[in-house]
Amino acid sequence: MSAPLQFPQSNTVTFRLTVNGQEREISAEPRTHLADVLREHCGLTATHLGCEQGVCGACTVEIDGVPQRSCLQSATRFEGREIRTLEAFEDDPLGAALRRAFSEEHALQCGYCTPGMLMTAHDIVQRLPHADEARIREELAGNLCRCTGYRGIVRAIQRVLETYPHESSDGR
Repeated sequence: MSAPLQFPQSNTVTFRLTVNGQEREISAEPRTHLADVLREHCGLTATHLGCEQGVCGACTVEIDGVPQRSCLQSATRFEGREIRTLEAFEDDPLGAALRRAFSEEHALQCGYCTPGMLMTAHDIVQRLPHADEARIREELAGNLCRCTGYRGIVRAIQRVLETYPHESSDGR
């Protein structure tokens, strides 16, 4: 009979994150990625883990207003920064417009890439109100859809860009 497996004791650290406007105290191993903390410690499961190498974009969240991959870096690096997940956009008018357009344009297939696509789409509409199809595709290049739903995703973003109110450059 072999001896039972012995695992080294894991060391945890306690740190604070601001997620979707709420400060949270987290205890986790220092190497725990932000995506794992969001899902396992915060219960925010819209953040999906796909490749865990920063390639697929399923784990995209917003850090200080900029889309970033949450699977690449330890969560402790994000202390003092504002983290927003897809759940933060539940009552957001732009988020609602994007969800509606994704549904109407058949951009939702298996749904695994959808949270990351919606996070990226939200950024595109806010940052590039006059983006054409080529620019939308370029911006989406870091998000993979294995169901090849790109046509519907691009059409959905174009629809929102055409209909969503944008401020003009002079603030009107």
